[in-house]
Amino acid sequence: MRQATIERKTKETDICLSLNIDGAGKAEIDTGVGFLNHMLELFAFHSGFDLTVRCKGDTWVDDHHSVEDIGIALGQALLEALGDKKGIARYGNFLLPMDEALVLVVIDLSGRDTLGYQVHLPAEKVGTFDTELVKEFMLGFTRNAKACLHFQQLAGENTHHIIEAMFKGLGRALRQAVAIDPKRAEETPSSKGVL
Repeated sequence: MRQATIERKTKETDICLSLNIDGAGKAEIDTGVGFLNHMLELFAFHSGFDLTVRCKGDTWVDDHHSVEDIGIALGQALLEALGDKKGIARYGNFLLPMDEALVLVVIDLSGRDTLGYQVHLPAEKVGTFDTELVKEFMLGFTRNAKACLHFQQLAGENTHHIIEAMFKGLGRALRQAVAIDPKRAEETPSSKGVL
């Protein structure tokens, strides 16, 4: 089984995150940030990954540290769970419609971190959640997963719908990228022979 557990403790957050890539999409999420709980539950369901997250963070300051650090821990867990990456498809993409919103998500588990973020979120908040934190989460995730990740928003007016399309689309794209290619199950998915 491709899985990992990350424990990350700083003066701002105390996180325990477990990821099983070969799971069934089950989630047990308690981040202290309600909207992020919802997005991670959707991510787990659509990726097919089992995901457990427990976070105690300084949310009396704001949600920034918790959201960013959970992104970091998720990226670290994915990288560890993938191991040498032999046999994976490596690339994944998904065009996710969520009512009026339409977001393209493309990922390459290349070993090089890049975030392309062509997203416009009309509202500064969804409930009490600061929407600028979505980018912080994705930066933390991308840098630590060592992945090339692109979001291209093609349509959308409702901020909740746009963000939901991003998390669901990321789950679906990752589901493709981590799948084992039966024709190359023992090969590193790179013409260089290394990722």
